[in-house]
Amino acid sequence: MTLIDAKRTLRSAMLAWRRSLDDAARAAAAQRLIATMRAEKPFEIPSVVSGFWPIKDEIDIKPLMAELHGGGCTIALPVVQGRGQRLLFRVWRPGDALEAGVFGTLQPSTQCEVIEPDALLVPLLACDREGWRLGYGGGFYDRTLEVLRQRRNVMAIGVGFDGQFVPEVPHEPGDQRLDWLLTDRRASAFV
Repeated sequence: MTLIDAKRTLRSAMLAWRRSLDDAARAAAAQRLIATMRAEKPFEIPSVVSGFWPIKDEIDIKPLMAELHGGGCTIALPVVQGRGQRLLFRVWRPGDALEAGVFGTLQPSTQCEVIEPDALLVPLLACDREGWRLGYGGGFYDRTLEVLRQRRNVMAIGVGFDGQFVPEVPHEPGDQRLDWLLTDRRASAFV
């Protein structure tokens, strides 16, 4: 099996697993995510934190972003600029209107301030014990993290359901490792 096939197989399995979760399990996981964050504190608060607006059955981090904002963090959301490009981040506050982006995403208006995050909450389909992350395959976070890490110290925290923690994620040279994993049941630092 090629690397591309291995990623495709794992991606398909994890999408199916996430779809199988019921609404009660999703709501409980979103609340436990906040408790895990409070207990483990994987990054400094306050700071500039990029979140994401959940799509495709992703864990709902909107309550977590509201909690971080209430704790003094500046929250930003990613903006996809186009295929093969890195993400841009615009400031978002709870209650701000969002605009339709690409791939079914929602993003802050073009009138919102562009900012670089200190910590990135990164969506994932799977993550392993070494910090390798499987996303949707567009490479947006990998390109973005590579550029940001060349300029300064940033923290990448993969966020998902605990069931998305798997023994091994296939990876290639351009993939960027996570610094932490934050789920509804654990927070783990990768060394």
